[in-house]
Amino acid sequence: MRPVRSISTHVWFAPGRANLMGEHTDYNEGYVLPFALSLGVTATAAPGPGRLLVLRSRQVPDEPVTVELDSLEPGSVTGWAAYPAGVAWSLREAGVDVAGASIDIDSDLPVGAGVSSSAALECSVALALCALSGAQVERRSLAAIARRAENDFVGAPTGIIDQYAALLCQADHAMLLDCATLNITQVPFHPAAAGVAALIIDTRVTHALVSGEYGRRRAECEEAARLLGVPYLGAITDPAVAGQLTDPVLRRRARHVISDSARAREFAAALQSSAPAPETYQFIGHLLTEAHVSLRDDFEVSWPEADATVEVANEAGALGARMIGGGFGGSVLALIPVDRMAAVRAALTEAFTQRSWKPPEFIDAVPSAAARQLD
Repeated sequence: MRPVRSISTHVWFAPGRANLMGEHTDYNEGYVLPFALSLGVTATAAPGPGRLLVLRSRQVPDEPVTVELDSLEPGSVTGWAAYPAGVAWSLREAGVDVAGASIDIDSDLPVGAGVSSSAALECSVALALCALSGAQVERRSLAAIARRAENDFVGAPTGIIDQYAALLCQADHAMLLDCATLNITQVPFHPAAAGVAALIIDTRVTHALVSGEYGRRRAECEEAARLLGVPYLGAITDPAVAGQLTDPVLRRRARHVISDSARAREFAAALQSSAPAPETYQFIGHLLTEAHVSLRDDFEVSWPEADATVEVANEAGALGARMIGGGFGGSVLALIPVDRMAAVRAALTEAFTQRSWKPPEFIDAVPSAAARQLD
């Protein structure tokens, strides 16, 4: 039985995100262009007993996970609870005197779909723990704290995009983030005004960022940067520079990162330069599909269901589509004229059925606001 909410109980929400452009560019200190979703994770938090953190998840209806705040260290908590526990540890490492808390977690984000459910969990819990502890932490700093929880406590080598998106995005905007300087530009993104909708197609092939392939790609990028004489690939703006690499794998990895960072800037510039118009969305739709080809062929992180989704969606009338997230499973983001939406959904469902795959699930991707208290 769940605890009865008291007047000292509050609910915090953090959204998932979709990334319009810039995949695997964040940890390479390039550009990314995410927007927040209307779906996310809620953390219903109340003061807890002593120096304990009591965690419950509606999605994992087992016994509560109880951890001692003062004994937290990387590796001491596993499974889903490692993410909120890692946030408590990271806050403590940043100098916050974290108070004991009882937190109920709920989510309407699909796990493993590439929409940053883990960052949404981290950020909702981070805001809740700060509130209970009487700590005021600036949101950029809180994003770094949440990222450290994922990197150092959980062990997932992710960049900063997910936490920044969850904490700093604005409704009806995408956020252009320079991952080298952490400068952000809020870019108007209101596809409905142009008769277009953004749709996330969950291929229902789950991924795990702690798997070896994600880490291998990161190591390959670091080696490519070293050979090119730069600290990170994001420091290079001309994709042709990747041609200097003699190793064909490293050359492809570098070419993707440099070109996708450039596409993020180009995408943002197109949105900033004019009011929403069909021709603008035709152009950025082309960039989406171009990015998918790069992720598929140069970075080699796509998967059969994603490739089929992009092909079928475009044939059925989408303006463009690409896989999103770390890869090896997850979702595809498509820009679709509203009058073609039903046809695209039907074509995708039929295509998956013909291939004996689980039918895809669809998420309306409405550019939404960042994390906030709900009550």
